[in-house]
Amino acid sequence: MRSSIFVKKSLICIAILSSLILVGCHSSVDQSKPTADATIQTSSEISHYQSIIDAANGTPSAKALRAYIAQEPLLKDQVSHQKNIDDFWQMLINMPAEQIQKLDVRADENVLQGWVDLLDLYHNNYQDPAALHNAFNDWKIRYPANPGAKTSPTALIQIIHHSSISSNPKIGLFLPLSNNGKIFAEAILQGFLDAQKGLPINQTTTTSSSEQNNQNSDTVQSIIDSITNSSNNIAQENNPQTPSLIIDNAPINNQQVKVYDTNTQSIETLLQQAEQDGITLVVGPLLKPDVLEAIQTDTPLNILTLNELGHDKMPLKNNVCYFSLSPEDEAINAARHIAEQGKQAPLLLIPSSPFGERIANVFAQEWLKLTQTPVRKQSFGDINSLKARTTQSTGIRMIGTSIVLAEQQSSNTNDMAEAIDTVYIVATSDELALIKPMIDMATDSRTRPTLYASSRSHQTGLSTDYYLEMENLQFSEIPLLAGANSALLTQANQRLSADYSLIRLYAMGIDAWLLANHFNQLHQNSIELNGATGKLSVNSENCVIFRSLPWLKFQQGRVQLI
Repeated sequence: MRSSIFVKKSLICIAILSSLILVGCHSSVDQSKPTADATIQTSSEISHYQSIIDAANGTPSAKALRAYIAQEPLLKDQVSHQKNIDDFWQMLINMPAEQIQKLDVRADENVLQGWVDLLDLYHNNYQDPAALHNAFNDWKIRYPANPGAKTSPTALIQIIHHSSISSNPKIGLFLPLSNNGKIFAEAILQGFLDAQKGLPINQTTTTSSSEQNNQNSDTVQSIIDSITNSSNNIAQENNPQTPSLIIDNAPINNQQVKVYDTNTQSIETLLQQAEQDGITLVVGPLLKPDVLEAIQTDTPLNILTLNELGHDKMPLKNNVCYFSLSPEDEAINAARHIAEQGKQAPLLLIPSSPFGERIANVFAQEWLKLTQTPVRKQSFGDINSLKARTTQSTGIRMIGTSIVLAEQQSSNTNDMAEAIDTVYIVATSDELALIKPMIDMATDSRTRPTLYASSRSHQTGLSTDYYLEMENLQFSEIPLLAGANSALLTQANQRLSADYSLIRLYAMGIDAWLLANHFNQLHQNSIELNGATGKLSVNSENCVIFRSLPWLKFQQGRVQLI
């Protein structure tokens, strides 16, 4: 009996021992599985949160913010982690105040609460980088575990480090002051330096302004020489009383502005040189290839470019903003102005060129947003082909082909002249002088569409007959040429021999100085300035400056502000 019990006990012990051995073997084999499974799960979670972020498409939302926060601790790669922090911060500062107030931050969302508190400190102190620096340090003490305390947003650090930008930036101007682009660069440079030294206010200051003008001209010439080794008619033409149009003054100072000729070295080399020179803000470059090189160069310097690229070529960079005399801005302005006047069926008359097609598409996109209806277009050839059409005695009929956009379903073309109530013309003054009479010839005076034109048609030296011929035609123009500051216009006329193309660039130089002194505010999308080239605002996530233009009308041989 005892031997039987002993045998049973032995068998039980052997069984238990075997089980332990098997369990141990299984444990050692399976230990790798949780690691692999965890990696797969982490990758899946990162993708899940990224899909939420991508769906937001940059539009601030509580859901996207929470996705950023949930994704952040999962990102082990330093570059991806920094991008998460930077993109989160950009979305947070772009979120409207009323949306921030409606954020329902739960008691367990300490990270989100920390970010919201930092945003509040940022809004209260961003114009004073020193105060912002102190507030940020205090915040890091209050929220030591917040991701932003360990990996700070790049844009925030740039504002803190480049504290001089908000009050007294050390500016480097990147312009092509030799070879190609020289004449345009000189006009921009002159406007920039004139704005730095203060704009004339009224005609009573003409004498003193004249002395200052001569001094500024000498300064510009000396700068150009050292780098390259080298009329009242406008005011009288317009002369409108325009109390609603103003040009904001920018800070006046005598600090040295260092000018770099972009035709002498690569942009990357010039940026490195500017950094060594202690420059904190680069204004420029002007030419598109140089702009592309500038934004592709890794530099800590802030950059206000003087040209734009295609939307897909302008990535969001916290140290870059884009400013230009974009004809696309005019097309958007035209669509808005015409829609505000209650028009419903516009016809675009455009040059038969890629430029004309580009303008037509931009107008059509904006019109579709505003009215959900299509736009028609009609192209014209060069000046000789227009002259040939005038001999045919048929005029320009109110027909066109529909502009079909990617976001719009194809629609049937309606060629009925009665349907057209508006014509927007993109033409030079010589072309417009032929086009308008041909429209008048082909239309009945009782049903004649309202005519609009771009500033391309407004040039110097237009005759009285031209003004009378353009009766009732409306056109857009920059505030400086629309009479916002007659003394400044006289100054520009004297400087540039009443060349409207160069005066527009001169105005661009004035606004470049204005924007340079508000650079820190540009990425906040909340600034609005009355510039010489238009009402300036930031209307995209890429920090592209948009210009809203005034409209004028030919009336009884004169130009009047609408």
